[in-house]
This record gives sequence, C-alpha cells and structure tokens, in this order.
Amino acid sequence: MEGRATYLSNLLQNCIDKKSLLYGKLIHAFLVRSNGLFSNTFLSNRLVELYSKCGNIEYADRVFDKMPHPDVYSWNAILAGYSKFGSLWDAQELFLRMPERNTVSWNTLISALVRHGQEETALGVYDTMILEGFMPTRFTLASVFSACGALLDVEHGRRCHGLVIKIGLEENIYVANALLSMYAKCGLIRDAVQVFADMDEPNEVTFTAMMGGLAQTDRVMEAVEMFRMMCRKGVRIDSISLSSILGVCAKGGGGEFGDQNDGIPCNVSGQQIHGLTIKLGFEGDLHVNNSLLDLYAKNADMNSAEKIFASLPEVSNVSWNVMIAGYGQIHQSQKAIEYLQRMRSCCFEPDEVTYIHLLAACVKSGDIKSGRKMFDNISCPNVSSWNAILSGYFQTGDHEEAIKLFREMQFQNVQPDRTTFAIALSSCAAMGLLEAGKEVHAASQKAAFHTDIYVASGLIGMYSKCGKTEMAKHIFHSMLELDIVCWNSMLAGLSLNSQDKEAFTFFKHMREDEILPTQFTYATVLSCCAKLSSSFQGKQVHAQMTKDGYMNDVFVGSALIDMYCKGGDVDEARNFFDKMPSKNTVTWNEMIHGYAQNGRGDEAVLLYRDMIELGEKPDGITFVAVLTACSHAGLVDEGIDIFNSMEQEHRVVPVLDHYTCIIDALGRAGRFHEAEVLVDEMPYKDDPVIWEVLLSSCRVYANVRLAKRAADELFRLTPHNSAPYVLLGNIYSSLGRWDEAREVRDKMSDTQVVKDPGYSWIEYNKGHQTGYGG
Repeated sequence: MEGRATYLSNLLQNCIDKKSLLYGKLIHAFLVRSNGLFSNTFLSNRLVELYSKCGNIEYADRVFDKMPHPDVYSWNAILAGYSKFGSLWDAQELFLRMPERNTVSWNTLISALVRHGQEETALGVYDTMILEGFMPTRFTLASVFSACGALLDVEHGRRCHGLVIKIGLEENIYVANALLSMYAKCGLIRDAVQVFADMDEPNEVTFTAMMGGLAQTDRVMEAVEMFRMMCRKGVRIDSISLSSILGVCAKGGGGEFGDQNDGIPCNVSGQQIHGLTIKLGFEGDLHVNNSLLDLYAKNADMNSAEKIFASLPEVSNVSWNVMIAGYGQIHQSQKAIEYLQRMRSCCFEPDEVTYIHLLAACVKSGDIKSGRKMFDNISCPNVSSWNAILSGYFQTGDHEEAIKLFREMQFQNVQPDRTTFAIALSSCAAMGLLEAGKEVHAASQKAAFHTDIYVASGLIGMYSKCGKTEMAKHIFHSMLELDIVCWNSMLAGLSLNSQDKEAFTFFKHMREDEILPTQFTYATVLSCCAKLSSSFQGKQVHAQMTKDGYMNDVFVGSALIDMYCKGGDVDEARNFFDKMPSKNTVTWNEMIHGYAQNGRGDEAVLLYRDMIELGEKPDGITFVAVLTACSHAGLVDEGIDIFNSMEQEHRVVPVLDHYTCIIDALGRAGRFHEAEVLVDEMPYKDDPVIWEVLLSSCRVYANVRLAKRAADELFRLTPHNSAPYVLLGNIYSSLGRWDEAREVRDKMSDTQVVKDPGYSWIEYNKGHQTGYGG
C-alpha cells in the first residue's frame, strides 16, 4: 500500500508541475474508489495543492473539508489556495483557525497581502509573527521590505534591516535586493548605495533596482553609470534591466555608454541601448519594445516610434497608449485620435489610461472641446482624468468651468489630490473668487490636504490675489514645514498687494532661515525695491544675487535692470545690460523702457534700432516703451514711423496703449489736427485714457476747442472723475476766462465730484518720509 501511495503521489506531483487538471481529476477519482487511499493525508495534501495551483479553489476546499486528519501542510496548502485565488478574507479567517502554524503559514499570508495591496495589514501580521517567536526567512523579509517600500515606511524598514543583520541574512542576495529596493523606493539613495556596496555579487535584479532608484531621484547620469558598470562586470542583462535603462533614458539627462564623448544627447544613449536589445535578441520582447516606444515618444521622435510600432511582432494596450501619449506630447491631437480609431479597428478596447492620454493630447493642443468628449467617454473617471480636464480648462482660461467641474467632482465623491486642489485654487485666484476659494480651502481641510506644501502655496496665492493678505500670512505661519515655493508665494502676494516693505522683511526672514532663494524670489524682491524706488535695498539684493550665482539668469537680470531704472540709475542698468551673456525680449524692453522713464528718449530709440538689427523680435511691450520714449523726448516723426512699422513690418497689431503713446506724442508737439484725425479713426474712441492725454496736451497749448471736446467726452465716460474738471478749469483760468472757469467748478460741485489729495514720499536716511498735498 505504501509503495502504491508513493507512486500516486509522484503522479500527482507531475500533474501539479504541468498544471494537468484533467489527469489530476482522474487520479482523484481513482483515490475515491480505492479503499483507504483517499484518507491518506499526504495524497490529500497533493490534491489540495493541485486544485489550488490550477485555480479550482472550490475542489481544493472540498478535499480539505473531507480530510480526517489534516496536518500543518494541509492547512498551508489550502491557505496557499485562498491566497493565490485572491480570497484574502477567507485566507485570514482560515489562518486564525489553524491549530498549528509554521513559518510557511506566516509567509504565505504576508506575501498574499502584499501582492494584493494590503501592505499595512501585512506589516501587522509580520509584527505578530515576531511577537509569537517565529524566525523570519528570506521570503518573509522580501515581502516585508516590499510592503515598506510601497508604504514609504522607512522606520519599519530600518527595524527589519536591523533584524536582518542580527540573524545573519544581510549577505543573502534575495534579502539584500529587497532591502535595496525598499531604500530606493523611499528615496534614500545613500542607504541603497551602501547596501549595494556591501554586496559581494550583485545580480541583474540588484542593478535594475539601483537604476530605478537613481532615476526616481533625478540622478539620471548615475543611473546610466550603473548600467555601464553592469555591462563591465558581465552581469546578465535581461529584459527587465533593458526596460529599466530605457526608462532612464526616456526620463532625461545625457551621456553615452561608451568611454568617450560624454555629454551627448540622451536620445543617442537610448539608440545605443536599442542596438543592444537587437544584439541580445530581445527585439521580440513586448515589454522591451514598449519601453523603446516610450523612449522615442518622450524624446518627441515620433518617426522612430512609428517605425518600431510598425515592426512589432505583437502589440498590447500599452503600445497603443504610448503612441497616443507621444502624439499628445507634441500637440498633435488629431494623430492621437487617429491612433484611437486604429486601436479599435484592431479589436483593442481602450482603457482608462488611453482616455487619459487622449484627454491630455487634446488639452495640450488647446482642443478642450474634444478633450471634454474624451472625458465624458470615461465611465468612472479617476482623479487623474479629472485633473487632466481641470488642467485643460485652466490653461485655456475657462476658470469658471474649472471651478464648476471641481464642484461636480465633489458631488460624485471622487477624492481630490494635491494637483486637483492646486488647479482649483489657481482658477479661483485668476478670477478673484474669494467665496469659491474658501469652498476649496474647506474641501482641502476635509481631505487633510491643507497642510500639504503644494496646496498651502496655492491657498497663499489665492488669498493674496483676492486681497486677503492677512489670511495668506495666517496659512503661511501655520505651516509646520515651508519650502521655497511657499516663501515665493508669500513674497509675490505681498508685492501684488503693494506691501513691498513687508515683502522685503519676509525676504530677510527667509535668508535668516537659510532658505536658498530662486530666480523667482530675486525677481519678486527686486520688483519690490523698484516700486519702492529703494536703491539702497536694491543694491543689497544685487550683491546677494552675485554671491548666489544668479547674475547670468535672464529672468533675474531683467528685474535688476528694471530696479535700477526705476531708481534713476540708468547708467548702472545699462552697464549690467551690456554684460549680460544672453538677453530675451523682456530684457530689451526693460532697458528701452528705463531710458524712456528717465527722459533719455534718443538712447531708447537707438537701443530699439540695435534690437531690430540683431534680429530680436519686438512685442507689444517693446513698442509701448519706445513710443513712450519718442513722446517724452519730442521725437514725433520717429514715433510715427515706428508706429506705422508695427503691423507692416513686425505683425504686431496696435492696441490702446500704442495709440495713447502716439496721441500723447502728437499732443505734446502741438500737432492737434493729426491727433484728432487719429482719434476719430482708431477703435478705442470710448476709452477715457485717450481723452485725458489729449486734454492735458490742450492745456499746454491753450487749445480751448479741443479741450472742451475732450472734457465733454470725459464727463460722459467718467462722470465722477475730478481730472477733466480741474484741467478744463485751469485752462480757462490761465486764459482769464473766469466765468467759464467758475461754470466748470460749479458743475463739479453739482455732481459732487471731489478732488483726491496728492501723495508723495522720498527715501531719507535709509527710511521713507511721506507727505500729502491738497
């Protein structure tokens, strides 16, 4: 009988190895008919294992229930069956009923929980295992480190690391790889590198984990070097390591994999790996091919991606999704939609990722209408889908629809993330909707995101743009941790609300807290100094910029030029301008405008001519600056020539500001007929600024007729503005026409228009003196 049982056991083992369910059932039937054999625990255990491995948990359950004397192996077999089948509740309930457990029992449950995303529960089971005196094995620790990595639970991971050293498993390659992966996923690259350095013979899993961790923390070149080391050491390169290094190349960076010519574009590195995949015979591997597609798509090389896609022996949803995402990235939404149609015609069903990529493609192309159709096609959109459509409405300036969608998201009980809140807050800020912003703030508190640095920065920006700087400061000061983005948001908010002195004080506190400024910080602070006309503070910031190495930054340099020009030190601004290694249109505009502000119109026009000769493209602001210079310097004909060249030569359509500048230039020169003709022809006749400029010029030349016309237009357009009454009254008074002057003042009194007092201040002894005038 014993020999027969052994023979049947070997047959069942063969069925288990080959997953031969039919032959296994035939042996099961034979055992049922044979007296005494069916009650054999060893054979029953084999049957439970067979049915579990073949996914027939119901049959496994029946065999287990009929076993007269199940042992720990029987319990472990059915536990493994539940775990494999995904019946975690049944597995945990069975585990608690087990009369006896061994290390295999604990390992089976822990690994099942980790595989099915229940990492916290798995760590709880592991802690109980240790308390009950069971010694973890390499399989236990691998699962536990995987759970710690998924949860970013470094503290638990470090405790396990200590136990690994204590029980002498630190040299086990299986455990070491899991430990390294845990540190890498938690962003603790220094610890991961130390584990790597302590390993005698790292394998392909080790190198792949290290490459992934380095790439995750943006240390792309070190990840590339890791692959080079892998090649030099002769470690086997598999499809997973190839996919990993291709992902590194897709992420960005540079460098090649040879020993010379370092620093060539990243795409070349990817092409070298592409060649290696062919050399190693992986051109038929779907996972590697999808990684290659992703590499070329992310480098905007869709021609190469098309060639690879066309030659693929097999494709998956991932392949189609990568192509759709690639065309979306280069703003070709129609090509992305074309791929969707091809995908369907090839009998592939689009998944949520497909629609998210299509949605992003439409948003990036500015086709929000098609994007919304894609969004509406998703049956149960997740937070990524909501964020994509919200971002689309925000980018196209439809903030009202973005806020409306955010509310709809709340009604559908979709949990927002930090990106959702940031977009909603930005939309509220753009429209100055304080009440809507408060609703978003309340939702962020409910979701426990209000202390998130990213969301807090959005809250500070929203309250600042709604004029509630005290609330913005309250949020700022309530944060346990502040990064440079929060500081920048607070500085920008104070500057926006003309609280420039306080902004400068915040900047000092920021430096005291050893927070390193960015170019945005310096640009904001320099803007504050410019508005305060405080050259003393501006020079302090300039010195700090030099120390921090921002002198070559175009963004900061433009702000510095503006600061010096507004402080009256145009020569220092020009000195810095000439030394800048690179300039953009904003830089040129600031310098031209600086000359214009300080009455040096000739130099402004010369600089404008230099700009054109050097091939720089002027924009609308450039023309405002140079036309202002012409107006203030009396260069009327120069101004008219430049004004006429705007649309003809530079394709810049004149707007109100440009007309205002040229009318001001004509008025200052007393060329009222030309000014009046231009006013009558322009599309901005109902803007009060034009008539105020004309009225001011009429006072200088005592042009009563045109002054009366301009004043009447202003009485109609801005009836409560005191300026036209005062200016017209002064014109009459200067000509001795007292009756008419009195009539203007009586009319001003009758309409209850009050003249605002004047306000001025000067910098004195590193402080400010303020004065008012009636």
